[in-house]
Amino acid sequence: MRFQYVILMLIGMSAFMVVRNQVTLGGWIPIKNINDPHVTSIATYAVTEYDKQSGLKLKLEKVISGETNVVDGTIFCLNISTTTNSASNKYNVVVLEKLSQRKLTSFVPLHA
Repeated sequence: MRFQYVILMLIGMSAFMVVRNQVTLGGWIPIKNINDPHVTSIATYAVTEYDKQSGLKLKLEKVISGETNVVDGTIFCLNISTTTNSASNKYNVVVLEKLSQRKLTSFVPLHA
């Protein structure tokens, strides 16, 4: 009987640790180096994909800020600046990167 009690306690503690770890994983983390080539590559991908969908001819000017969230892959949420002709616009873009594949999930204007 004592052995079964010990086993149940271990199972309960294991379940608690799994739930605790799931709660602490997946939080948004600010990107420390927004000039990192990988971050720039993500932003460039977002602009290129949006151009294909919209027919606009935006050009990435710079990444202003961003954060990541690791879930089933990495979600990049970036604030970017783009140019078209002589106009400059800011957007919030969200890209999911998983196993070297990317998917643009959001591309919305930032309002001042």
